[in-house]
Amino acid sequence: MTIGTRARRPRVHATGAASSAVRPLLDAPRRPARVLAAFPAATYLQVRTDREPSVIAVLGIGATRLPNAVLLAGEPPRLTAGDDASVGDGAVLLGRLSLRASRWWDPAPPLGEADPARLRDTAAGLTPGEPAPAGQDAVELLASGCASGRLTDVLTAAERLVGLGPGLTPSGDDVLAGLLVALRLLGAATGAARAVWLADRLAATVTYDARTRTTPLSATLLHCAARGQACPEVMTVLRALVGRHPLEPAVRRLHALGHTSGSDLAQGITIGVHAVLALASRPPVAAGPGGAG
Repeated sequence: MTIGTRARRPRVHATGAASSAVRPLLDAPRRPARVLAAFPAATYLQVRTDREPSVIAVLGIGATRLPNAVLLAGEPPRLTAGDDASVGDGAVLLGRLSLRASRWWDPAPPLGEADPARLRDTAAGLTPGEPAPAGQDAVELLASGCASGRLTDVLTAAERLVGLGPGLTPSGDDVLAGLLVALRLLGAATGAARAVWLADRLAATVTYDARTRTTPLSATLLHCAARGQACPEVMTVLRALVGRHPLEPAVRRLHALGHTSGSDLAQGITIGVHAVLALASRPPVAAGPGGAG
């Protein structure tokens, strides 16, 4: 080697599992990205694209398996916020790491058919947690609006909650994410068409507001929730509610997520469950302009 010439460090190639939610980004032509935040077991990348999700989580062992994640058997490279990366052509290029997905998982697995009466009995054991004090009035309006089908109240409350709270995933967003997933998946499982209709309307408002009113990571997770996609801890609670698993340990694991994220997600799920039960006996909303008021 010539004196004064530094040897270029070789790229490290690895494979992992990825959520099907990020497959469009991985399969697209390569685009530049930047590191939003980096932790020992998780690195969050924002891709320069109009697609949603626009944030990919590269997660190591022990991290919560988010619905926008690519999993790595080990720790992500040590990087800092603002570092360059790229995503596309089948891979995530992150520092010296080239990470490709060798298998995929579905972040919105269907629950199958569920009996509303069984759901009502099981839901009695669901502990919602406490909402952030700043969002208490909005959470109460959201809950009453969902249960009665008053769309104006639901959307008004949602607009107050988007981006409410500190951190990468504000509390208000987590409540809305839990609600969106519960309405969509439990509504479909119980045949509550009106609950699914409500999920559609709520999703349109939340994802529109998320573009400018919350963090990029939280906006991505709200887009995932709008499609019924969530982390395994949320899905396990939903499966427990329809009788597939014991509920108490599932709720306990959910509450253990983050500082308040688990409790906030549980709050949203609780609102969604009661809305599904209240709306299950009501007829579907007719197609066309207008809606429930």
